Amino acid sequence: MRRGIGVVLVGLTVAGMAPSIAGAQIADRYRETANRIIEAALADSAAYGRLTELVDLFGHRFSGSPNLENAIDWMLEEMASDGLDNVHGEPVLVPHWVRGAESAELLEPRIKALPMLGLGGSVGTHREGITAEVLVVGSFAELEARADEAPGKIVLFDAPWDGYGRTVRYRMAGADAAASVGAVASLIRSVTPYSQQTPHTGTMAYGDSVPRIPHAAITPEDAAMLHRMQDRGERVVVRLQMGAQMLPDAVSRNVVGELRGSEFPDEVVILGGHIDSWDVGQGAMDDGGGVVAAWEAVRLLHDLGLRPRRTIRVVGWTNEENGLRGGSGYREAHLGEVDDIVLAMESDGGVFKPLGFGFGGSDAAYDIVREIGTLLDPIDAGDIRRGGGGADIGPLMQEGVPGMGLNVDGTRYFWYHHTDADTIDKLDPREMAECVAVMAVMAYVVADLPEKLPR
Repeated sequence: MRRGIGVVLVGLTVAGMAPSIAGAQIADRYRETANRIIEAALADSAAYGRLTELVDLFGHRFSGSPNLENAIDWMLEEMASDGLDNVHGEPVLVPHWVRGAESAELLEPRIKALPMLGLGGSVGTHREGITAEVLVVGSFAELEARADEAPGKIVLFDAPWDGYGRTVRYRMAGADAAASVGAVASLIRSVTPYSQQTPHTGTMAYGDSVPRIPHAAITPEDAAMLHRMQDRGERVVVRLQMGAQMLPDAVSRNVVGELRGSEFPDEVVILGGHIDSWDVGQGAMDDGGGVVAAWEAVRLLHDLGLRPRRTIRVVGWTNEENGLRGGSGYREAHLGEVDDIVLAMESDGGVFKPLGFGFGGSDAAYDIVREIGTLLDPIDAGDIRRGGGGADIGPLMQEGVPGMGLNVDGTRYFWYHHTDADTIDKLDPREMAECVAVMAVMAYVVADLPEKLPR
């Protein structure tokens, strides 16, 4: 089939063709192969089974941990057993933050344990912890207005969910904001639209102009309760204990495996996800599912005997969660190849029901991938929208590489994001198999086109 496609399209420069004509020819010529890939991906739950093995054997995989490095060893061995080409790890130095023992307890007006998670990168408390009255505010603006009440207190940001991008500001910058008005520690309402007394962790950041104070998340339910207590005029006192510490950087690895191209092996289509996770739950959704789906897409193409013109490379990036060292390190290690990276694709939104992709690149390239997307209409996953990418491929995209992010039904993603509830049972085998199918079809067709995607 590849030879027949080459005969039909040889000599045509996709970038110079009228997009609708080029796209129609692409879709017509690859439809049979795309259907074959989809059928094979949906024939079993191999991807889900492999993900289950990963998370059950190794659990969460935080940067600097033995769990992560053992999982990387396993992944490299399994990729080699799959028959992938050029399987190897690429060393990257990663941050090594350790949570340590931690707890939060309400002491007044009554005694109650408060489920909590320290936020990644936070400093710890001294051994005895911090016991202080709590000042609850709903926003940065309210904290500023009540700044004279904050010295010596623990500030709690009870900021309601307003979308991830807006609400996560309190996780990222809450500690500095509280320290700037004299607080001794800061808490946030977990960044989630839904909770069952489940705290959410995630990274935070310190600036250099204020003292570094401990920073942690409690549940939305408890944040609301403390807010109500304060509104009734009750004195709210909490004891916070955190054994968090930052250790020297540790060596980790990006995981790489390939399906070597038949005609232009130095030109590469990259797809992947991140192998690391937070130090809670199993990291099944974020992002074990994404990295395994990308890996399984390449394994599936290999098993089907589909070797495209260009190389397809799966990458399991390390340290996405608390440093992005894997993505930035990958760019630095491959700067000399940037012109030959045809497309970078990432899955980091959970392997729920796939809807299509978000695309970042030229108009001419967008027209092409949108037409390739029509091959995914049989499983309702052909919606290709403007604007897409991902954290790990972001550094490559800054160098001009076109990027795609897998779009899925994210209704439940932030329910489990960065929690102990991110476990394998939250995912569906059929939906994950569909994610494998859409990534495999898109990667294969882009890798097999006569011409590179235009920039």
